Order: sequence, then structure tokens, then C-alpha cells
Amino acid sequence: MILVVGDSLSAEYGLKRGEGWVPLLQQRLAAQKVAATVVNASISGDTTSGGRARLPALLKQHQPTIVVFELGANDALRGLPLPATEDNLLQMTKSAQAAGAKVLLIGIQVPPNYGGDYTKHFGEIFGKVAAETHSALVPFLLAGVADAPDAAELFQADRFHPIAAAQPRILDNVWPVLRPLLPK
Repeated sequence: MILVVGDSLSAEYGLKRGEGWVPLLQQRLAAQKVAATVVNASISGDTTSGGRARLPALLKQHQPTIVVFELGANDALRGLPLPATEDNLLQMTKSAQAAGAKVLLIGIQVPPNYGGDYTKHFGEIFGKVAAETHSALVPFLLAGVADAPDAAELFQADRFHPIAAAQPRILDNVWPVLRPLLPK
């Protein structure tokens, strides 16, 4: 069982149910005959502290074999202290691993208007936590979307949330890192 703990980027914000990358993941698993169920425990607006607070109950309820963490964007948008974000991701990863799950961390990047220093250090958090915990890492969830030549066309009017047409690209960023974690 794969548990996805994320924010609006995984919770299908502004999309019809079934159009987001997480439901597309379930479809891909079925198409490739991988016997795994996906539980999407993502909540729009969630932060790493919110995910950390919810995680113990989610681990107990679902007993996942893989946990995917896609959190941190809202921490950055709120300008929360980077050490707190890093600690939350680290503790969530360790908790999931202690519960017997493999962990996949999904990195996000913030726009450069947050300042070079904040942007750089924020982007480094995901790799640092992945290295420290020997977890799998997708460096940037929105690669090929946010930095695509047609990027403006791939986002909703708010310029934060990708449209349905971008969701397969997002899944294609996650899949090559997630696939080796799945049962053979």
C-alpha cells in the first residue's frame, strides 16, 4: 500500500476528481499489473507540521509499505523557518521508516522572488533529508512543467497549481523513482 501525504499539488486542487497525478498513479499501477493500492491523504494548504501531526494516525490506520511525502511548498509560501521544515520532513521520514515503510521524498522549488539564499537553502532540504535517511528522492515535482517552454499554459489562473494536462508529466517525474520501491 502506497500512502501519499501531500498538499494541494497532490490533492487535485482545481481539478476534477481522478485527474491528478495520484489517481493517475493508481491507473498506471493497474495497467502495469502492480498489485498496490494508493491512499491519497493529501490536504490542500497542508504544511510539513500539519503532515507531521497527521502522520502517526495515518501510519497506524493504513500500515503502508511505501510513503510518499510531497510537502513543503506551503511552508515556503508562508516563509516558515527552514530548520523547522527540514526537521518536520526528517522526523516524518524516520517515523515512516520505523513503521516499516520505504520513503519517497518529493522536492519542490520556490520562485526566485523569495531571495536567492532562501530559495537555494529551501531547495537543498529535500536532498539533505533523503541522503540522511537513505530515502528515494524526486528532486523537483514540477520539472518539465514549471520550467517548460509552455509553462504558462500548464498552470491554473493562480499560477501555482498545474492543470489536468500537466498531471501526466508530474507522474512521469515520480514514476521512475517510485517504481524500484514497488514489489516485483
